[in-house]
Amino acid sequence: MSKLIQSLESLNLQQRQAVEHTDGALLILAGAGSGKTKTLTTRLAYLIEEIGIPAQHTLTLTFTNKAAAEMRERATALLESTTQAPPLLCTFHKFGLLFLRFHIHRLGRDANFTLLDSDDCKRIVKKLAPNLTPQKILGYISSCKNASLSPESAAAHAHTPEYKVLHRVYVAYDEFLRTKNMLDFDDLLYLTCEILDRDDALCKETSERYLYIMVDEYQDTNEIQYRLLSYLTREHSNLCVVGDDDQSIYGWRGADINNILNFQQQFSNATLIKLEQNYRSTPEILQVANALIAHNTRRLGKNLQSTQTNGEEVEILHSCDESSEGSTIATIIAKELSKGKRAQDFAVLFRLNALSRGIEEAFNKAKIPYKIIGAMRFYERAEVKDLLSYLRFVHNVDDDYSLLRIINKPRRGIGKKTQESLESLARSKQMSIAATFAAHKQECVQAIGQKNTKTLEEFFAKIATLKELVDSDKLAFIESLQEWLDFSKEFSALESVDRIANIEEFYGVLRDFVVQNPDESLQDFLSTIALSSSSDEQGGECVSCMSIHSAKGLEFDNVFVIGLEEEMFPSYYKSSESCSFGSRPKISGDELQEERRLGYVAFTRARHKLYLCNVESRFVHGKRRFLRPSRFLVESGSQNTMRTADITQDDEQAQSGEIKVNDMVLHKVFGTGRVCEVRDSGGQVALKINFGGNERVILQSFVQKL
Repeated sequence: MSKLIQSLESLNLQQRQAVEHTDGALLILAGAGSGKTKTLTTRLAYLIEEIGIPAQHTLTLTFTNKAAAEMRERATALLESTTQAPPLLCTFHKFGLLFLRFHIHRLGRDANFTLLDSDDCKRIVKKLAPNLTPQKILGYISSCKNASLSPESAAAHAHTPEYKVLHRVYVAYDEFLRTKNMLDFDDLLYLTCEILDRDDALCKETSERYLYIMVDEYQDTNEIQYRLLSYLTREHSNLCVVGDDDQSIYGWRGADINNILNFQQQFSNATLIKLEQNYRSTPEILQVANALIAHNTRRLGKNLQSTQTNGEEVEILHSCDESSEGSTIATIIAKELSKGKRAQDFAVLFRLNALSRGIEEAFNKAKIPYKIIGAMRFYERAEVKDLLSYLRFVHNVDDDYSLLRIINKPRRGIGKKTQESLESLARSKQMSIAATFAAHKQECVQAIGQKNTKTLEEFFAKIATLKELVDSDKLAFIESLQEWLDFSKEFSALESVDRIANIEEFYGVLRDFVVQNPDESLQDFLSTIALSSSSDEQGGECVSCMSIHSAKGLEFDNVFVIGLEEEMFPSYYKSSESCSFGSRPKISGDELQEERRLGYVAFTRARHKLYLCNVESRFVHGKRRFLRPSRFLVESGSQNTMRTADITQDDEQAQSGEIKVNDMVLHKVFGTGRVCEVRDSGGQVALKINFGGNERVILQSFVQKL
């Protein structure tokens, strides 16, 4: 019996129907853990081995090189014939690269072009617009190209002063690349579509060459990828797409869920086959995942059914704050490891990367090996290291290393040449840069110019003010530092949410340290951080900690999903908006549906045990806030005792009236605490409150009941 026949006989009914459907448009709606890769690779082998389609007339497109390599290996293993050329199975962008090598001359350009990487692109835009953030410029250019907007057509959409500036850079950038015969990553699809649009004969020829096209992860396609597929299927309708509308979680980077939702309207007589048998998770896990996603209205609809027997119930872990949350998770994992389970069978997933800090600190303390996947450890992230450098420089103004890291962050016009001139002058005086600037002002003017000298005067004056504050009022120091430093314009739209969240988490950690340790100095804080972040990178078996976006496509025996509080998950904080402490941010319908899909992805990463974790209080924008449990706990049926109305009401509707023992209260400095005792204090009500392990006596008028 051939390998292909064996593979066919191992398929369930729906998988086999998908494999044997050969002609016409086909949408395979493949739920999490339903064997979509096996179905897709078996279908490719079936077309070649059983139907007799020449391999060179097939095209299979994926999103990552890793997925392409895995699918190529699995499909090739099913093919018996070794005489014909292998099928083309690659990423969208690899297809564009191959196409342009043959056809870019039709645009008057040389096929011997240079393909730039992201660092090359950043260097180019830095030269073209030294006063703008490279990430923001490249983000704008990328969004234009993925929307098929040339520099000329993009002009009609540049309505604001900011977009007019970005558009001028796009024009200059495009001209620079064309004259140097260079392409960036987005050009691979943008120029491919431009050629196919201009040349009907070539478009017809290309469509007739690739008579059977398959696309993996179709829910992640964007506008230009859809456009490419429309060109490739101009002469036929043999397009098979595999995807899951319930796992469409990349809308923030251009993925258009309408591509999969409207597939049956866009491709006439399309067939829909649902893969609903799940081979990964227990019935208990699928029950909460199905219940959650059922609240979405923009979906094609399916219901995953487990092929496994019953397992453990989904467990909710409720903690008072992120430190307690981390300790609880560390205790559970340590106990399981002592029973012989492997660290690699555990994963901690979070909506925002900033939430990893509490987990990292708990795992370090418990000596549990872990690795951060898809992101750096919290205290190694660039924006956090920038803030640490500010603190180090305030503590020691002779620290040239820290100064040179922050002297132009955020951007204040002190470029590399100016920094080199300052270093050179300081070396000649055998003094630190700050001391040289203070003692030899006139020579500094000659070395770096009057404008830069004035900028640095203001910079060092602010540092001096901060140094005075840190010795007299540490909380005022933090507020002043936070007001002074505005990093928001340094980040592109795609990265701003996570990076700003990291900054705010850091301020929260610093503020918490000051409140909890009023007698300790800034140097003590820096030493604590250095000790907590100096552990060597863990090797061997490790617990995986990652964002939910990074976890897509992965699976683990045991999964902890943390941060299940309103505002955190679902996340209300988008790149285009910022909410100050005390405000009541909102979330739109489309955003909420994508957040719900993200929750569905998180839940379905678990094979055997799923833990859903939430806390009473957490740092939000650098302030400790009392947070309501996530609506997802109710919608998934995992916390049936909680009423939906309790989740959706405004913060203003918190309970009022007499404060009693065990009530939760909020203090503007100390954060959330639990009342241990109510006493009279000279005619006023005083409360003994436990703030995360530290008990304080506070007048009732200074706290708010939660």
